[in-house]
Amino acid sequence: MFKKVIIAEDLDAMNLGIQQVLKDLNIVDFQHSKFCDEAFLKIRAAIHQNEPYDLLISDLSFKMDHRKSDIANGDELVQKVRELQPNIKIIAYSVEDKSYRIKSLFDNAEIDGFVLKGLNSIEELKKAINIISTSDQIFISPEVGSALQEKNNYEIDDVDIKILKYLSSGTSQDEIIEIFKSTDIKPNSKSAVEKRLSKLKDFFKANNTIHLVSITKDMGII
Repeated sequence: MFKKVIIAEDLDAMNLGIQQVLKDLNIVDFQHSKFCDEAFLKIRAAIHQNEPYDLLISDLSFKMDHRKSDIANGDELVQKVRELQPNIKIIAYSVEDKSYRIKSLFDNAEIDGFVLKGLNSIEELKKAINIISTSDQIFISPEVGSALQEKNNYEIDDVDIKILKYLSSGTSQDEIIEIFKSTDIKPNSKSAVEKRLSKLKDFFKANNTIHLVSITKDMGII
């Protein structure tokens, strides 16, 4: 079982719930932070003191206040923590239920568990901690786990990434098509590019192209 845990969560009620879970599991050495920057500094300090944390439990969304933040959200925090301390176990604890965002956390930050906040979240958090502390298995709340396994999920490929990157740099759709044709990137017809953009907007639930670029930037896809 884990001996030293840090919680990154800005809501007091959620903090107290997580702390009670840790106490129920006889984990008594834990700290919490309401800010991502502060949590990261505590993790780095613990490493320098040769007393590293075993587990990070982090929310994904944090309310902004007057403080200037270098780490804006939990997605960035878990990524930076994974790079700083590769062997730490990480559980994301969030209301986020979008499959692409959760998949990104497992693929890019290599989190060990995702617990969806809800009616069963306390018991699921206990289960997640037990599972990842005693094995190399991951834990995903059933409500979102099934969505991740759906075979009809749209798979983003290199062409999609190129389109998104060009759009983010201000390149128009017509210009992208011409670039694709000149460099023999296929598909490069207007209808094919429009179809891809439509699927991307649906997949990321973006209202328009600007919103799509913003979402994929925030996720670190581009």
